[in-house]
Amino acid sequence: MPMENQPQPTKQALLRPRAVFLGLLLAILICALTPFNNTFRQATPLGGGHFPLAPFFIFFWLTLAMAVIGRLLKHGVWLNGKELLFIWILMVLVSGIAYTGLVRTFFINITAPFHFSTPENRWIDILGPLLPEGWFPRSPEAVASLYDGLPGGRRMGWIAVLKAIPWTVWLPPLVSWGLFVLLCYGVMICLVNLLSQQWLRNERMNFPLLHVPLLMEEAYSSDSLGAFLLNRYLLVGMLIPVTLHLINGLNFYIPAVPQIPTLILAGNYFPKYGLFSGFYKLKIYIYPAFIGFAFLTTRQISFSFWIFFILGNLLFGLLAVMGYNIPAAALGITFGPTLTRPEEMQMVGAYGVFFIFLIWLARYHLWDVSRQAFGRAPLEPAHAAWFSNRLAAWGLIGGTLVLVIWLNLLGIRLWVSGLVIGSFLMISLVASRIITQGGLAYFTLTAAPLDGLTTLFGPGIFSAAGMFIAAVVQKALFLDLRESLMPSLVHASRITEETKHRRLMITAITAALVIGVIVSFTAMLALCYRYGIRELGLDWASGTTLHTYENIITMIETPPETSHWVRIFAIIGAAVMLLLVVGYHRFYWWPLHPIGYLMCYSSAMRILWFNFFIGWLCNALCMRYGGVELFKKIRLLFIGLIIGDFLMGGTWALVGLFTDASYQVLPS
Repeated sequence: MPMENQPQPTKQALLRPRAVFLGLLLAILICALTPFNNTFRQATPLGGGHFPLAPFFIFFWLTLAMAVIGRLLKHGVWLNGKELLFIWILMVLVSGIAYTGLVRTFFINITAPFHFSTPENRWIDILGPLLPEGWFPRSPEAVASLYDGLPGGRRMGWIAVLKAIPWTVWLPPLVSWGLFVLLCYGVMICLVNLLSQQWLRNERMNFPLLHVPLLMEEAYSSDSLGAFLLNRYLLVGMLIPVTLHLINGLNFYIPAVPQIPTLILAGNYFPKYGLFSGFYKLKIYIYPAFIGFAFLTTRQISFSFWIFFILGNLLFGLLAVMGYNIPAAALGITFGPTLTRPEEMQMVGAYGVFFIFLIWLARYHLWDVSRQAFGRAPLEPAHAAWFSNRLAAWGLIGGTLVLVIWLNLLGIRLWVSGLVIGSFLMISLVASRIITQGGLAYFTLTAAPLDGLTTLFGPGIFSAAGMFIAAVVQKALFLDLRESLMPSLVHASRITEETKHRRLMITAITAALVIGVIVSFTAMLALCYRYGIRELGLDWASGTTLHTYENIITMIETPPETSHWVRIFAIIGAAVMLLLVVGYHRFYWWPLHPIGYLMCYSSAMRILWFNFFIGWLCNALCMRYGGVELFKKIRLLFIGLIIGDFLMGGTWALVGLFTDASYQVLPS
């Protein structure tokens, strides 16, 4: 459902090499600084989420600077609006790679069998024979230095640290993993290129996370940026987060300054047992930017997010009242990042049915693409695509086959390898739809792709080597989707729609991803060798990796039978999702959107549910009593919440680079 008054892209504009060069330069800078800022300083993440802080902070001030320079010099602008947007999206694409999207857990992931092996757990004895040649560092000394740091590393300069890294040990695994990661990215680019026409043109999807940069670009291109930024509604909106984070930031550094609470522990108002026991740990987080995103999201979606969160928690209490106290042990061995109860396995069935629904919606488009791929139909002009459907289709097929064969050579049965890659891409695609259509700047999965496979086929489909490789690859790229690439690629297809020089665009995007992987690997490796992983506050990364390896060992040594409760709830999830997609597609009055159900057990919704409630309530009241005219005015107030929140986040992040601790504005 398209949103009222969604900002439209301006007319076609040239994309010049200067914009590409500046975008790549800024992308490299973000990749180089992010590990230090996020890991060592523990500051507000520069590249966190799907509306990352650093790219928008830079985009805002760069746009303002270009507008001022254009006014002062009174001649053609050095960068046009489309070029500024392209610079922003290049930074967005690589910002996640430098942290949770790849390197946050990467080095722990590939060294855990060596560093955490003990005589008691026998990890190296069990996993040693399964380690693919060239994918893991084989030097105990290099691994020990990674965790302990180089002798005197803190006193060494960064250049000296880079020279002291044992590159002969690290180059084989980094090259192997780098090629695999880039091949996965290439498959994602082809998949997004194929579906962009469907999502942007045929379904006319709303993109809440793009409203602010698109409106700024529109104002800049029409030479009205000053009027836009000085609008009284926008200024009032900006003043709220600026005041909030100015006071709370000062409180962080000077405790004598009073604090404005942004976290309310509401669980104390609910009983530990009974119908409302699911709310026993309820928390209310207040993030002005996320209230703004929720206001810009379609009302049906924002309503569905918070109402399904409420209903999901009520289910726990309802089952308890009915006498169904299902133990967590019935869940068995799982890899889901936030999966804690058997009831949450509904998401396995729900994700599968929603994926089928997306394919069904795109059936005519996919049929046209297949005819073009086999030369049975002429190639259509690309509007939202970076290259032809034929090239994208064969790139997707060829890249997927290479990934399947690659995993097969590493020890996964060929047909199982196909299922693994298929589940990875399926989950990534559904997550991309949820994030881009739902305006979720912060997103987490509930169940992992491998949870779905073991539920459907049982753990017996995996050999020991197959389970190990699949779990490690999943952990590296397809498990923590807080900063995943595919949603940013979907946003990039919208940003670059109708922009000229499409070959230059896809070349720049490819170069940004390649350089981003290289720089991120190097920056994180240098940080680890200078300070040591033990000193970097990576307890979460270490804990989740250890949990993954413990599950791998359990699955290899004593593979459990899948509990009937897991299958029951997976079937229930599929049935509920089927009802939702039929109602959503067939009845215009249907109040619930299917993606709300997909988020009801996500840890992201535990943080964002109240923000979506406030955003939905304000949007509904605005349209009910003021109509479109009032919406146009009030919308700028909520855009001000977003801009103010991110400007304060960037300001405190800069302060954090020069202090021992940093005040965090956004969730990490």
